[in-house]
Amino acid sequence: MKVKYILEGLDCANCAAKIENAVSKIEGVKEATVSFMTTKMTLEVEAEAILEEVEKVVRKIESDVNLKRI
Repeated sequence: MKVKYILEGLDCANCAAKIENAVSKIEGVKEATVSFMTTKMTLEVEAEAILEEVEKVVRKIESDVNLKRI
């Protein structure tokens, strides 16, 4: 299933790369892309339940980023 988020407060390309790398390593995430320019994260995941783990990982890397599912 495909899921998209807006990452409000994402303020650097390095942070976007860190998030993309960490989320890509989560079991059940088939594909993850994070764009600093658009502040969007696009995921291909095996199940809805994985999204909770994704959100935890993003907040651990960038605690001031607000995730909004679109």
